[in-house]
Amino acid sequence: MLTHQNVQEAKPSPKERLRGGITELLLFVAVIIGTLWVSQRLETSEPTVWIVLVAAGITAVTTGYGALPFLFFQNISKRWLGIGNALASGLMLGASVGLLIEGATLEDAHQSIVRLSIGTILGLLLVFVSQRLLADRDADFQIGQAKGVDAIQMLLIMGVMTVHSFAEGVGVGVSYAGENSFGLLITIAIAIHNIPEGLAISLVLIPRGMSVSRAAWLSVFSSVPQPIMAGPAFLFVTVFRPLLPVGLGLAAGAMFYMVFRELLPDALENMAPRAVYPATVLAAMGMLLFQFLIG
Repeated sequence: MLTHQNVQEAKPSPKERLRGGITELLLFVAVIIGTLWVSQRLETSEPTVWIVLVAAGITAVTTGYGALPFLFFQNISKRWLGIGNALASGLMLGASVGLLIEGATLEDAHQSIVRLSIGTILGLLLVFVSQRLLADRDADFQIGQAKGVDAIQMLLIMGVMTVHSFAEGVGVGVSYAGENSFGLLITIAIAIHNIPEGLAISLVLIPRGMSVSRAAWLSVFSSVPQPIMAGPAFLFVTVFRPLLPVGLGLAAGAMFYMVFRELLPDALENMAPRAVYPATVLAAMGMLLFQFLIG
């Protein structure tokens, strides 16, 4: 199991906060321009692969909004690391359960559940093997200011959320092969859903020394598979639709592993169980409720 190293109290400099603010503003402008362009095109024509790519790009960009709250935090300490891990655990648990529910309720229930189970097992194995391969390098591995096990954990959380994005990208692409309104609905739902996912990423990255600006861009980067997968899924919907349950299960399994093997144990190192478990459960319930409301 990865264990937490020393986390120094850090106060973001005015320059870092300005850079983070500019980053968030750029992301906001990009979403507005992309949304207006997609809406205008769909009013005058049927969905095309370019419309789908831009729509999926919008969903990816909104992930960066998850870093926005950290512009207003003055100090990041061990206590914040515990809170961040507990909340990230809850958000990821809620997202995982939501993915499993979505996968189990697709068109052919029996086949979907089988494929979902296969994907979940593959997701667990994927992160387990990745962790083992990185474990031998924990002494000299570094990302930004983080070194050793903290840097590996940052890499794993990025990898897990990137895997998650592949399934979401397929979902966006498949949705535009049906009715226009359904594609727009899925785009909006995933775009909003990506914000707490970006928060989950930032809750892990920023307390370990990552700047707000870099955390925002890395959050967006973790969602790049969405436009990458949306285009092919739109063009070859009959091929990609049967694979969707496998992708959903893969993402859920990877997140389950990260929560129970990494994030929750780390949270318990810095906070009492009576604080960690309620925070995790509340965050999970909040994510599930959020998914239900926008679904």
